[in-house]
Amino acid sequence: MLSEQDIEHFRTQGYLLPGRQLFSEEQLSRLEQIFNEHLADKGDKLSDELDTPHYRDERLLEFLMSEEVLDLIEELIGPDIALWSSHFISKDPRTGRATPWHEDSAFWEGRFDSYDHIVTIWLALEDGSFKENGCMRVIPGTHLDGGFSDNYEPTDITEQTFHAGLAGVDEDQAVYFELKRGEFSMHDGRIVHGAAANTSDIRRTGYTMRYFPSSVKMQDVPQNEGWKIWLARGRDLAGNDYANVPASA
Repeated sequence: MLSEQDIEHFRTQGYLLPGRQLFSEEQLSRLEQIFNEHLADKGDKLSDELDTPHYRDERLLEFLMSEEVLDLIEELIGPDIALWSSHFISKDPRTGRATPWHEDSAFWEGRFDSYDHIVTIWLALEDGSFKENGCMRVIPGTHLDGGFSDNYEPTDITEQTFHAGLAGVDEDQAVYFELKRGEFSMHDGRIVHGAAANTSDIRRTGYTMRYFPSSVKMQDVPQNEGWKIWLARGRDLAGNDYANVPASA
């Protein structure tokens, strides 16, 4: 569970580094095995493009819908929780692309009717995530700016994971999310964040798990076509369509 200080820090700074393990060693090892299976089967996809793997592999729902995860999320967004997405991330040694400064919410514009309670857990797998292998970094407090900055500029997609990034970010303000294997971070979907390329000999791998309150409505727009969400805990409060049957149905 999170302390009152943890919750206040998340509210004001937009992120949290609990500094502890999320899953047991047995659970973590199984998740790493699943990750490596997906990596081996990725075909011609880049290793940092393994999006929504739980669509294809229901084993991941055990982790995404676990008490360990949902108890944390509930502390921040309340008891009625929708699972939106997950993403395996792998930055290969010496070759992984950088992630430009951005707000996740800026890439989601129009997909929801509210963006102020979307929370992502970033779980470090294998050897962990450090400055040398391109760990995530954030600019504290920037989630309070609304999450839709207008100073995006095009990027080189061969060197960056996104087609656009924020210009003029004061990198001296950055907090680096250095995580040991099995540790995790949490961040608000509106916070400015990014990551440098992996310049080390150690692969950086992680699993992101993203949630929003079920009071938020997922909009009927082309960007959401084919997207699947799950009612992870509690009640549906917005009339969303879920891949699973709500318990109250």
